[in-house]
Amino acid sequence: MTRIALVLVFLLGLTLQGAAEPLLGKFLNDFEASEVVPGATALGPLREDGLAPALRDGETIGWVFLTSDFVPTTGYSGKPIHVVAGISPDAILTGAKLLKHSEPIVLVGIPEEKIRDVIRHYSGFDLHAVSGPRDGGDLEIVSGATVTIMVIDDSILRAGVKAARALGLDGFAAPKASGPTREIDREAGEIADWPTLAGNGALRRLTVDVATINADFAALGDPRTEKNAEPAPDTDAHVDVWTALVSQPAIGRSLLGDAAWENLSKRLNPGDEAIAVFGAGRWSFKGSGYVRGGIFDRFQLIQGEMSVRFHDRNHSRIVRAAAEGAPDLPEMDLFIIPADAGFDPAAQFRLQFLVSRAVGPIDKVFLTYDLGYELPDAYTRTVAAAPVQAQPEATDGDARDALWKRIWQTKRTQVVVLCTALVLLSGIFFFQGFATKNARTFAMLRNAYLVFTLVFVGWIANAQLSVVNILAVVNALFSNFSWDTFLMDPLIFILWFSVAVALLFWARGAYCGWLCPFGALQELSNKLARRLGVPQVTLPWGLHERLWAVKYIIFLGLFGLSLYSLELAERFAEVEPFKTAIILKFARPLPYVLIAIAFLLPGLFIERFYCRYVCPLGGGLAIPARLHMFRWLKRYKECGNPCQLCATDCPVKAIHPTGEINPNECISCLNCQVLYQDHDRCPVVIKFDKRRAKDVASAAALDAHRPADEAERPNLGHPNQLSRTR
Repeated sequence: MTRIALVLVFLLGLTLQGAAEPLLGKFLNDFEASEVVPGATALGPLREDGLAPALRDGETIGWVFLTSDFVPTTGYSGKPIHVVAGISPDAILTGAKLLKHSEPIVLVGIPEEKIRDVIRHYSGFDLHAVSGPRDGGDLEIVSGATVTIMVIDDSILRAGVKAARALGLDGFAAPKASGPTREIDREAGEIADWPTLAGNGALRRLTVDVATINADFAALGDPRTEKNAEPAPDTDAHVDVWTALVSQPAIGRSLLGDAAWENLSKRLNPGDEAIAVFGAGRWSFKGSGYVRGGIFDRFQLIQGEMSVRFHDRNHSRIVRAAAEGAPDLPEMDLFIIPADAGFDPAAQFRLQFLVSRAVGPIDKVFLTYDLGYELPDAYTRTVAAAPVQAQPEATDGDARDALWKRIWQTKRTQVVVLCTALVLLSGIFFFQGFATKNARTFAMLRNAYLVFTLVFVGWIANAQLSVVNILAVVNALFSNFSWDTFLMDPLIFILWFSVAVALLFWARGAYCGWLCPFGALQELSNKLARRLGVPQVTLPWGLHERLWAVKYIIFLGLFGLSLYSLELAERFAEVEPFKTAIILKFARPLPYVLIAIAFLLPGLFIERFYCRYVCPLGGGLAIPARLHMFRWLKRYKECGNPCQLCATDCPVKAIHPTGEINPNECISCLNCQVLYQDHDRCPVVIKFDKRRAKDVASAAALDAHRPADEAERPNLGHPNQLSRTR
């Protein structure tokens, strides 16, 4: 248990650092007032709440705030991302500027100007439009910096809303006592047909014809939208959707019928509500990409600052519309609004629909259309006003939880794919004897897994672990522990957790040999080089063994440097070409590309050259890997003396001439386990096969001279009965 605790403490602390909340006063010299509030010539005295008035000729024309004064802004680095922003008296963001950050992907990977360009786009954003958390599709994501952008977006908007409330701006003032209020009346109303429900407002409709949708896309200013314009006739309905609050019994029974409404009411927990959505146009509000277990990403329900996106568990199909006079409706669906969403069925709400148009192989542009809904007075009743109290604002911790949960939801498909791959890899290791029984089949399996790691884990998901994560652990140990930061990137979290477990079972090889995208790139490129006839170089054992130390020296050097300055160590960590080759796919300035190529080229002649001798991440993982508890790789007592086949055939030469496998250098490729039961190559197995064949022949000859009733076959043994060591 001590070993387990040490490894988990070492790895689960990776990337964690405490969040700091510096005051705006520390950054007043780092920006001009006019950069965030156009027209401002000076800043007034800094208020206790972190706001500073922006002045022009002594008159306040706006206010300036620092996001980290109002909300947690911790990025993937574990340190705050400080953004200064301006706000107008109308609650409009007037500008924003990135002041300071410690994001490693930006420090040594993505040009910082790309992040600054995204932040500039918040100028003119109306904070009244903040109706809830935003999905990744609503953001201007920079490839390779998804988490950083989502943190910045979340912090600017939430800090802006808090600043507006602190200033008491229109629409953000504290609630005041009001008169009587409305609530849903479950007893009101009668069964009615479709035209009646549409006429009294119980059913609401949104239609957008072909001419309008084409004009709206053209108005975006992207000429590519014309290529996929909707064909005539222009009067056809492209978007045609209806909605109704069917948890109100009279409306629900009218549209669904008594039996279907009774089934719905049984599904509703106390406080739940339900809406029906009907679609009849060319455009589908569900979409062809929807799959069971997924989320409906083409629309959401918005009410005030609350938004709801519907999942499969909230959904069921409507078999038929029971109301007389209903039009032909190819899409009819029920959606349950959970009680914990905070939805008020008697208050106004809207369904916001996201309509996209492809403008390239993978590029799309988007439009949004709203369908407003308010339950008619006939289905509500007036109740006396209760004393109005300000709703307790969500704590920073709650908001932070919402952000990482939203990021996980955004990447749910990638999470499922990665977890499935990890389960498969665990099966390969636990049942390695079966997996490696057929050399050809195992080679195909391993090559396929390496391609998956390179393409999906690396180039698509950008889930390449780095020595930077390990360097951050020291800072984390001396600051406030926060799970939020560690959870901000779900794939990195899952990989680190799997590495922590794998180190206990299989040392560092599970990651380095199977899950490292750059390692996969090296191995696949070497295999291609071999096929093209590139000669391979074998270093003398003495030199090879001494070169192992280089990666440990590099790791310890970076580790020591991080004790002085983590940011400086992150810059020197460019010795890792991971960002260039994997995250940014070589789209970097020429010097960085040349460095990456310089590390890849030797790998064409010496398999996994970088992994063997240079990689500081491998060196960092090898240190806790000394604590691994099991020896899974099977060995014969003849391995090393006299047989040297496994040592010679090991792709990274991790087997000593004496036969021992060095767990610090082994990448768990299982090549030695393929040889272990290879009847054509392993001398021990071949010797056993020959002895067995001889025994069979002898037994056959003996049987030929025995009476039939006395014939008896000898026990010839099994390869597993060979003497071996582990």
